Amino acid sequence: MYIVAACAIAAGAIALFVINSDENDQSGPPAAGTAKPALTVTTTGPQRGTLALQLTANGNIAAWQEASIGTESNGLRLAEVRVNVGDVVQRGQVLARFASESVQADVAQARAGVAEATANAAEATANADRVRALQSTGTFSGQQIQQYLTAEQAAKARVASAQAGLAAQQLRLRQTQVLAPDSGLISARSATVGAVLGSGVELFRLIRQGRLEWRAEVAAADLARIVPGTKVMVTAAGGDQRPGRVRMVAPTVDPQTRVGLVYVDLPTDLKAGSVGAPPPGFKAGMFARGEFSLGSSSALTVPQSAVVVRDGFSYVFRVNPDQRVSQLKLQIGRRAGGQLEVLGGLEPDALLVASGAGFLNEGDLVKVVPATAPISEPNQPIAPVLPASAAIK
Repeated sequence: MYIVAACAIAAGAIALFVINSDENDQSGPPAAGTAKPALTVTTTGPQRGTLALQLTANGNIAAWQEASIGTESNGLRLAEVRVNVGDVVQRGQVLARFASESVQADVAQARAGVAEATANAAEATANADRVRALQSTGTFSGQQIQQYLTAEQAAKARVASAQAGLAAQQLRLRQTQVLAPDSGLISARSATVGAVLGSGVELFRLIRQGRLEWRAEVAAADLARIVPGTKVMVTAAGGDQRPGRVRMVAPTVDPQTRVGLVYVDLPTDLKAGSVGAPPPGFKAGMFARGEFSLGSSSALTVPQSAVVVRDGFSYVFRVNPDQRVSQLKLQIGRRAGGQLEVLGGLEPDALLVASGAGFLNEGDLVKVVPATAPISEPNQPIAPVLPASAAIK
């Protein structure tokens, strides 16, 4: 009897084990609703807006106009130099002075020659006047009368010649002082005190009015889009910026590079008639880049924080109805603030991951929460709000 009872108990235990094993085999994989999201995110969408049309170009900064100041005196010693590179000068200001002693002596000699010629002319005129008064009396022959009248004319000519000589010497005396032909900024100096120079030797170079210009190199295909008066924002090599305006578009294009020059004035914001230093951070000969403002146009944009760059291409992640994401490749155009223009690869009504897209992959499951709600919860990864510089890697 005890043996029968033990067998019954053993049979029941075996049956219970078999039943539990069958139930475990029929449980299968967990339901889809129990999968955990890879990220908790907020969403955004493309927006239709207006972006500025800009054309970017590179070029060099140069003087608006540069004057070469040289000597007109020949063989004189440079006695004094009054300005140096970087000095601001006014029109007519004395920049340098040559030794003038020898020229002053020549002036005195020429002045004495004028006085002598004038005295001789006065005597000749008096003689001619007497001859003319006695011409009808027959006292003088016709030949004598003609001689006196000719002598008068010759004396007057000698006076004119002496006066011209005096004017020439006075001009030489004035040329011993080198004057600024215009107001501006001294950009170069080769004058050396004590040097004996010939005529035409350059002493200084002057940036007229202290004005600079940016000479932008623009492709021939884009020149037609730029007209005089177009606004430009010029950025120097050091980062300093200055607004300017197009003064002129070159009438020719380099046949080798197919590039034309656009001349952009860089105003100094000075009152009329005054001269000052060029804009801070801008120097002649410096490289600079600039952006021409060509108007605006409508564009489809997405926030920069929603874009991630992988393998040199730009992507966004679209949130599908099943809460899984799809990676979309975009064609990016203009950039304005925190917005990027989308040229292709995106529907206007797409729902996109707003930030943290760099942590996602194709097909990942996400949990979407409102933008104003906290996105952190137990055992859930948090999508960081990345700055634009970190989102675009």
